[in-house]
Amino acid sequence: MLAKRQQDVTVAKILQDIDHPIVDADAHHIEPIQVILEHLAEVAGPAMADRFIAQLKKARRAFQMTLDERRQERVGIPVWWPMPTEQTLDRATGMLPALMFDRMDELGLDFSVVYPGTGMMVISLPGFHDDELRRAAARAFNIYASGAFAGLGERLAPAAVIPMHTPEEAIAELEYSVNELGFKVVLLAGDVQRPIPAVHDKYPELDEVATYQDCFAIDSDYDYDPVWQKCLELKVAPTFHSGPIGWATRRSISRHQYNQIGGFAEGGEAICKALFFGGVTRRFPDLRFGFLEGGVGWAPSLYARLIEHWEKRGAEGIQHLDPARLDVEVMAEMIEGYGGEKTRRLRDLITADATWGDHPEELDDWRDCEITQKSDIRDLFVPPFFFGCEGDDRMNAIAFDERLNPFGARLNAMFGSDLSHFDVKDMRLVVHEAFEPVEDGIMDLRDFRDFAFENAVRLHGGTNPEFFVGTSVESSAAEVLAKDQANR
Repeated sequence: MLAKRQQDVTVAKILQDIDHPIVDADAHHIEPIQVILEHLAEVAGPAMADRFIAQLKKARRAFQMTLDERRQERVGIPVWWPMPTEQTLDRATGMLPALMFDRMDELGLDFSVVYPGTGMMVISLPGFHDDELRRAAARAFNIYASGAFAGLGERLAPAAVIPMHTPEEAIAELEYSVNELGFKVVLLAGDVQRPIPAVHDKYPELDEVATYQDCFAIDSDYDYDPVWQKCLELKVAPTFHSGPIGWATRRSISRHQYNQIGGFAEGGEAICKALFFGGVTRRFPDLRFGFLEGGVGWAPSLYARLIEHWEKRGAEGIQHLDPARLDVEVMAEMIEGYGGEKTRRLRDLITADATWGDHPEELDDWRDCEITQKSDIRDLFVPPFFFGCEGDDRMNAIAFDERLNPFGARLNAMFGSDLSHFDVKDMRLVVHEAFEPVEDGIMDLRDFRDFAFENAVRLHGGTNPEFFVGTSVESSAAEVLAKDQANR
């Protein structure tokens, strides 16, 4: 009881120091698989429930293999013990939305957006290429979450899972989840692992290992603009929990943490870059996108490098690298004057090689962005992109560093508690961990307000102005949205 009172005092002290609610942009719930299986059987029959269990077991097969067997097949270690157990109340809180609702004041949270746990797997695991299974499983998880969170909308907003193997299946589940089940939050797959056509044609049995990563907005065989348009029509912000854990270099056969650390950041960067280079933020300027659980550390680097690389390799900058611009005669003179014996002897071959260079069909990699000046990159990157961050990540502070970020930008970092996952040892600590950068002097109260309140409001309320109506933060959120509208 003493430890509990100490935590309560800590939260109470923080709440005294701030003048705004705390909106949690990324909590999680733990779905009881037994209940999910009943929903799945109702959606698609008992055989589908059996297929779902078989696929989950396949995803966990590393634990049934010896180290040598994993080495032979290069099967990476997935997460184990992912949920809290020592704090039994916390484990129950993750599984029982009504209990989470009742504990919100104790945790210091005014409102939480709550994402699935196992439900994320059905839209992200490569093994769910079975169209019938994937779509039925997503529907079952969404039906479960809709019922489990019914009547709790004042303080909790669950997310529906949206498969993205084709635009048609995404649109179908978006319409059903929003129009029929009443979801305000959607979690889209951030990529799809597709078979490499040339390999598939000769060796279809290798479809699960010879794959490429489709991030939808560039180089895809499908046009996903109708999906983004549907999100606008339904007033839901696309959010992503994407991580290439188990692929490429994230495939350690012995250490899961080697595979996991930085995984969501890498996945978030992949879909973020695709949306940017594919011109999605140019064509859909009113849509907001959330990249969750990967922190924000990668985002300032990406933002700055987009600007730096555009200057050197944009439509105009790339022309300075055209080999045809090389003055061959001057190059030959320099070789004669400064080259070694062999270099001088091979002068003509060297100068001829210097004027040769392959290039793709299009020279401007930024062509879909229609960039004419550096500030265009700021306008296409900063307003639409939001970054979910666990509270214990000290890199959160760099999102608000106006000296570091080009054009003095403040990136849209959001506090995500990650409730119900292994990294939350005690749910009562999440607000304190998020506030520690303020106590350490690397964030100020303005930064914390954006981090723990306003940016989450902008993500969801910027896409749907009615998002927070009827919630515990309705009036405060309305003030943020009104201020933003006045400043546009």
